[in-house]
Amino acid sequence: MSGQIKACTQIIQSKIGERKPKIAIILGSGLGQFADTIADAVTIPYSDLPGFPHAGVSGHAGQLLIGNIGDSTVMVLQGRAHYYESGSADAMKVAVRCIADLGCETLLLTNAAGSLNPDAGPGSIMLLTDHISFTGVSPLFGEPDDSRFVDLSDAYDIDIQNQLKTRADTMGITLHEGVYMWFCGPHFETPAEIRAAGILGANAVGMSTVPEVILARHAGLKVAAMSIITNLAAGMSETKLSHSQTMENAAKAAKDVCNLLTSYLSNPN
Repeated sequence: MSGQIKACTQIIQSKIGERKPKIAIILGSGLGQFADTIADAVTIPYSDLPGFPHAGVSGHAGQLLIGNIGDSTVMVLQGRAHYYESGSADAMKVAVRCIADLGCETLLLTNAAGSLNPDAGPGSIMLLTDHISFTGVSPLFGEPDDSRFVDLSDAYDIDIQNQLKTRADTMGITLHEGVYMWFCGPHFETPAEIRAAGILGANAVGMSTVPEVILARHAGLKVAAMSIITNLAAGMSETKLSHSQTMENAAKAAKDVCNLLTSYLSNPN
């Protein structure tokens, strides 16, 4: 795997020259339009990068972009691999370690999620303050040394959270906060599982992000994450859950998420 990371880094550096991205973003379902905000973008298909995932879910383009937003040079990953696609919790390992190898210091994550909070309905945005893994697996299985024992007590960077909250308030964007619970998918949760998630302290549920957070913290990256709420969780609404619903409702909040990310990235200090 280290050979794949080195090869990816060399390929990317050959494409971007002297640019030095410090912030990377992984875009979730329905946020592909954010790529349109990147100036002077270099686009590299995942298929050109050994070990990068095949983005096998609709709404995930499967390409890497490097360009400028305001004062920042950023890397944007349009699409991710999910645990349920292959049964591999470390499907994003090469991508995340390549981000770190290229000198990025921060990883921002977005996803689509179901809400356990009736006040944060479809089209809302939730800033993640912590997570619960309901899968029992880790992307660090098989790591050969003691670095695998990663402290996740500060997994989500408080300074970035505060900056995002301040900017959202200034922009008139309602930014809910909560704990995200990772289910493996691809099936949606049962009402009983959602009741259990609520008892355990979850405010939103989804099928991604947590492996990337763990990998990023293992690599020494600062992390922040936001969920687009695409539905109320199972048993909380009469609406039938589906991926088409996810995509439809993700579009409702996409503009606000894109504007908030652009504001932060334009001047991330």
